[in-house]
Amino acid sequence: MICSPNPRSTLRGLTAISMLAGLVACGTAGEAGEETGTPAAAADLEERAREIHESVLTVDTHDDIPFNFATPEVDPLNADRQVNLEKMRAGGLDVGFFIVYVGQTERNDANYARAKADAMTKFDAIHRMTDVMYPDQIGLAYTADDVERLHAEGKLVAAIGIENGYVIGRDLSLLRTYHDLGARYITLAHNGNNDIADSAQPNEEFGDTAGENGGISEFGEQAIAEMNRLGIMVDVSHVSKEASLEAMRLSRAPVIASHSSTYALADHPRNMDDEQLLALRDNGGVMQTVALGAFVKAASAEEQAAVDELRASIGSEGFSSMTPEQRDAFRSGMEDIRARFPEATVSDFVDHIDHAVDLIGIDHVGVSSDFDGGGGVEGWQDASETFNVTLELVRRGYTETDIRQLWGGNTLRVWRAVEDVAAELQGN
Repeated sequence: MICSPNPRSTLRGLTAISMLAGLVACGTAGEAGEETGTPAAAADLEERAREIHESVLTVDTHDDIPFNFATPEVDPLNADRQVNLEKMRAGGLDVGFFIVYVGQTERNDANYARAKADAMTKFDAIHRMTDVMYPDQIGLAYTADDVERLHAEGKLVAAIGIENGYVIGRDLSLLRTYHDLGARYITLAHNGNNDIADSAQPNEEFGDTAGENGGISEFGEQAIAEMNRLGIMVDVSHVSKEASLEAMRLSRAPVIASHSSTYALADHPRNMDDEQLLALRDNGGVMQTVALGAFVKAASAEEQAAVDELRASIGSEGFSSMTPEQRDAFRSGMEDIRARFPEATVSDFVDHIDHAVDLIGIDHVGVSSDFDGGGGVEGWQDASETFNVTLELVRRGYTETDIRQLWGGNTLRVWRAVEDVAAELQGN
């Protein structure tokens, strides 16, 4: 009888038998007749996984940065962060989308101006990393072809995503400004409604109401059309279900969900349910499964209360905006919480990939970490541990072709489709 390390009824599960011949057979494996699960079999599986990991292009679509990134205080080379250049090299993470994140505030002209200024601070930081500090180690990709070219040159690759369309305020011309600076996706909203879309998590502090925009506002429709014209990927993470479905209908190009997981496995409002996933498939898009513990494994009420109490005691909206002292306090507090409650693992994370692949197919699923923005699960706590994701995928029976798609192929496909739509709309 043949046994898979993670038995599944799908065709992909059955391909494990041929790919890992001898490694997943009950009884013997190899000439010496070692039983499955022996050190020799495990070593063979790990060697195969390392070969695949070194062969494929690995793309993480969401890595947050602080406002003092690429300064002496936060050196991109070796700063005490989940993602730095040394950890990317060590873990075989080839490409990172570095994020221009600006938190939601009350919508008025003064705050729109502040949001723009804050966005420019982060754009400047990313360019300082790639153009001034470490141009010999990492390059900035403006196109999907740039990603592959820079990787072939032996460099790490940076791309830029904007988290929260709030940074355009109500000025559509800023989309061109940000595109010229390298922004290649925009998350339409964040934690709180904005002028573009309703959030999955409305903020009562700012007077948000569920369904305020009816999903996507009239201004949001114009923003999506302009993103299509410019060649900016529409990102439906963080937005309400209604907004995500409407964005998929409105967009002329495939969309992404840059850092979301599956609601079926963890009922968090930030995750995508099966209806959304099926619509994403029909749109031609890709969901980048996110390794953030609360989105991977639903917290108990007791655990969530402990996390909420910790965040309140630190007094900061999100990890990426914390001071170094606040970040240290948060990490220490989370270590205490994790000691009391079971932590989400790489295996739990890949369960979400399995569900999405089984539901919508291998062509529409990718990988993201949300590192330095709250992401990380046991086994993939920073970029240096990136190989562990590939190892778990190989254990599950994913082929090299599958893994190549999951780790970056699907993202580049969507990116190129967005470029093609933009060229058509511009008459090129």
